[in-house]
Amino acid sequence: MHNKFPDDFLWGASTSAYQVEGGNLNCDWSKWEKETGHENCGDACRHYDLYKEDLAIAKALSHNAHRLGIEWSRLEPAEGVWNEKAWDHYKQVLDELFKNDIEPILTLHHFTLPLWLSEKGGWLYPGSPDIFRRFAEKAARTLGTRTNYWITINEPNILAILAYFWGQWPPCHKDFNEALNVLSNMLRSHALAYASIKENAGKTARVGVAKAVTAFHPYSLLSPLDRYAAHARNSFHNHAFISSLIKGKIGFGPLKGEKLLSSDTLDFIGLNYYFRQFIRGGRDILKNPFGEVVSPPPRAGKREITDMGWEVYPEGLYEAAKSFSKYCLPIIVTENGIAARDDEKRKIYIRDHLTSIMKAINEGIPVKGYLHWSLLDNFEWDSGYSKKFGLIEVDFETQKRRIRPSAEYYSKIIQTGLPNAREE
Repeated sequence: MHNKFPDDFLWGASTSAYQVEGGNLNCDWSKWEKETGHENCGDACRHYDLYKEDLAIAKALSHNAHRLGIEWSRLEPAEGVWNEKAWDHYKQVLDELFKNDIEPILTLHHFTLPLWLSEKGGWLYPGSPDIFRRFAEKAARTLGTRTNYWITINEPNILAILAYFWGQWPPCHKDFNEALNVLSNMLRSHALAYASIKENAGKTARVGVAKAVTAFHPYSLLSPLDRYAAHARNSFHNHAFISSLIKGKIGFGPLKGEKLLSSDTLDFIGLNYYFRQFIRGGRDILKNPFGEVVSPPPRAGKREITDMGWEVYPEGLYEAAKSFSKYCLPIIVTENGIAARDDEKRKIYIRDHLTSIMKAINEGIPVKGYLHWSLLDNFEWDSGYSKKFGLIEVDFETQKRRIRPSAEYYSKIIQTGLPNAREE
């Protein structure tokens, strides 16, 4: 039984380009904000200009890893046209991480698409997998010597469902078959990108995806319908994408059984975990096998609710890690965090979720790193600037940074390797 994290554990925080950089005006999200009147991302944290300051803070907080994204719409502003100045910028960011002894974990796609691709149909466009492969190849050739860890696509299920089925995110479609087609094209895109990165980025390149996972529990443990619906959600939402990549063929929807480029196109699995949901199955289980999300039952007890309206359930991170251990691949927690103005809640959140990770490690589950969401307060998509996830507080009027006490607490954990490190 270990009570300390391994010496080679990856510690740090995550960001995404659109949410922190500012000035990303050539993508589908920026256009959608203007057309719908949603809060505009605008300057965000001006991380594009202030990255040296931000990474110096990460270094001072003992981080040895950092997940970042590159903004496709900056790098390829028109189809087939590369902005070499933007590529040089990301070289400089990666070099700055190297100077600070921080391991980069580079994300190619984190929700946004260049306008020219969204106008073709985005992820519904049949040629999108080959276009993404070309982008990945350029990234591997240009940045491959500067990073070992690559994430091709962030949270494919979240984007497919929110943008193509619920209609909440751009392009605001409401068609489940479209969502399945989007996921199929993302599967193809990852498989193609995996091969291209391996070919062009060197032997040390390790490629994965960042997968959103939720702890799905049946509302009633005694109800077969509730248990079935929770199981169906877990199988589709949590596992279908990963298992398709492992098997090398699409495991769902109209294209079920169609082969991908190859099998086993994952070197590690990124898990993005935030909350638990209780699921109730209906009598029309054949028409709606996923049931519906309902309020926690009395047996769940009273739990903290974040500013996003999510129940805090640290045990779910252990459950997710254990569930994904069946793939026998290294696991990195690529996102985990709380929207809270009360920073004391963030300290408790970090402590309790790291305790769950330690439990997983003690059971032999290969969790290799933890990246808190997020390094900075940022633009939280359709929730705008009201939700505070950052270890670092950002005053968006002055762009001044302030290290929160929770960041110092997390730093103490990193230094000691103890999930419940005491504050001085």
